[in-house]
Amino acid sequence: MKVVVNIKLKDGVLDPQGKASLHALSSIGFDNVLDARIGKQIVLELEENDKVKAKQSVTKMCEELLANTVIEDYDIEL
Repeated sequence: MKVVVNIKLKDGVLDPQGKASLHALSSIGFDNVLDARIGKQIVLELEENDKVKAKQSVTKMCEELLANTVIEDYDIEL
């Protein structure tokens, strides 16, 4: 089963990479961009057919390793 995990910084957490991207976009003429936030996407291929078990397993992976839950949120797409 293919699982996609999208991880982004929580609201209120500074995003220097996003700010740098926003500045760079503006400097090359893309003045219509109001904000930019940078995140990451992790694609996993699991040896699992049960969606409930897969989501439980990936949630545990996120909580223990893939995401820093103090400053990041994540969502899981099965």
